Amino acid sequence: QVQLLESGGGLVQPGGSLKLSCKASGVIRNIAIWAWHRQVPGKQREFVATIRRGDVINYSDSVKGRFTISRASAENTMYLQMDNLKPEDTAVYYCNMFLETPSQSGYTNAWGQGTQVTVSS
Repeated sequence: QVQLLESGGGLVQPGGSLKLSCKASGVIRNIAIWAWHRQVPGKQREFVATIRRGDVINYSDSVKGRFTISRASAENTMYLQMDNLKPEDTAVYYCNMFLETPSQSGYTNAWGQGTQVTVSS
């Protein structure tokens, strides 16, 4: 069974930086989509950034120019470098992979447990 384990969250002052990591464990055949989302209590989970086949990268307008998504495919690990953080970036951040395993037919959506990012002075 595949599990996604996130790390790197914490408390940072406005203008600061954090780097989130997400490692997938288990036997994985292919990862088609790598993504980060975030959620504030009482609100819907929202898209932050994604890498798709062909290394196509997209960001939400709210983080474009400040956040950078990347991956180390051989290690089934992805990252989210967050710079110039703002209080409105405070949320629980979730990693998400659309992946294929030898034991399942087709692709499945896997989610991490979430890591808290708090931007406050």
